[in-house]
Amino acid sequence: MDFVNGLKQKDTVEIIDILTGDFKGKEIKIKGAVHTVRDMSEFSFVVLRRYDGLVQCVYEEGKISEFNSKDLREGATVEVTGLVNREERAPGGFEIRILAIRLLSEPAKDSTMPIPISKWKLKTSLETKLSLRPISLRNVRERAIFKIQEGLVRGFRDFMFSQHFTEIRTPKIVAGNAEGGANVFKLEYFGKKAFLAQSPQFYKQTMVGVYDRVFEASPVFRAEKHNTTRHLNEYTSLDFEMGYIDGFEDIMDMEAAMLKHTFQFLTEEYAKEIKLLGITLPDVTNIPAVRFDEAKRLVSEKYERKIRNPYDLEPEEEILIGRYFKEEYNSDFVFVTHYPSKKRPFYAMDDPSDTKFTLSFDLLFKGMEITTGGQRIHSYEDQVAKMAARGMDPNDFTNFLMIHKHGMPPHGGLGIGLERLTMRLLDEQNVRETTLFPRDVSRLEP
Repeated sequence: MDFVNGLKQKDTVEIIDILTGDFKGKEIKIKGAVHTVRDMSEFSFVVLRRYDGLVQCVYEEGKISEFNSKDLREGATVEVTGLVNREERAPGGFEIRILAIRLLSEPAKDSTMPIPISKWKLKTSLETKLSLRPISLRNVRERAIFKIQEGLVRGFRDFMFSQHFTEIRTPKIVAGNAEGGANVFKLEYFGKKAFLAQSPQFYKQTMVGVYDRVFEASPVFRAEKHNTTRHLNEYTSLDFEMGYIDGFEDIMDMEAAMLKHTFQFLTEEYAKEIKLLGITLPDVTNIPAVRFDEAKRLVSEKYERKIRNPYDLEPEEEILIGRYFKEEYNSDFVFVTHYPSKKRPFYAMDDPSDTKFTLSFDLLFKGMEITTGGQRIHSYEDQVAKMAARGMDPNDFTNFLMIHKHGMPPHGGLGIGLERLTMRLLDEQNVRETTLFPRDVSRLEP
């Protein structure tokens, strides 16, 4: 009888092992996918791709009688045995002189790589990149984008844990619509009406009554028919909700601290990707905060733009607000606070000094909204009254109102669009560039 008792030591090494160990002149085995083969007549460079980068191998013609480098095709996977040599011009500063190659797998015989993934940047249309996503993601630059995105989530999660938040998992098939409006995906659910969740909002608030501070990184769904460079119908939302706040400013403070931690985390753990993508991480030491109505006035006066919608920010206004605070305060970020009550959900707490506005905010990053948050109503009577004022039936929200009825602390939270945050960090022009497999009004595959 055999027993499984955990990981076993392999006789192959990883790129990181070579970079951090003393392997110069030593014989090693390494596995990888053939990223490209460059024929130099008397020898060939065989570049292998692994999770932690590229490794250059040198194949000398005629040295391995049973193998020819011309037989290697992009996409094949191999096991290489060779000697490690220092070579500053190679990726990682070393190369492997091949002594033997063992073929592990090959692409289909009649296939050719549809796009040149070994190029530094894919000079193809976004549509082509997305249609060939399983292949285009093998490109070094494309892979780096989503390593940065991984780092953003890791930094977010690490910070939340450090601040005593509990990670939760909330349902994505729901009976009610947290945000209101018609932009929801409807489902037939065993003869009942159901929806894909637009937000974990109700569940976040519910769990504040359990753990005080909670967070989640998960998909949300919006059935919006906007086919723009900034909209998706499925995206990843970084959410947190916290109780016992003194005001919505506590939530902004928490987000600012989280961004500081996360960008420092990227600096320390993702330096290779930052350098590869040429990212300059923004300074978040001091993020300005401005009231909604004041922000509209400032950009209207400075850029001579008439205020057309007093209750919401148009995309052009967001861009101008970002420009204003970059020019005046050298900040890529700005909190816009006190949004009008009529444009915020029913659970948003109104400003007691002027109920036309709410104790809520958006965070703009380089002129684009990446965060929406604010203080929530915690009083049962106040929540029911606001529902009634909006013509809503409290009986439709029995489960949600249960938390208010049986006691909730002052609380609030936010949601951050991960793909938009990544997009702005990389200065990309389309959110699909920073989405692994985008879902929009026209795309359901791959």
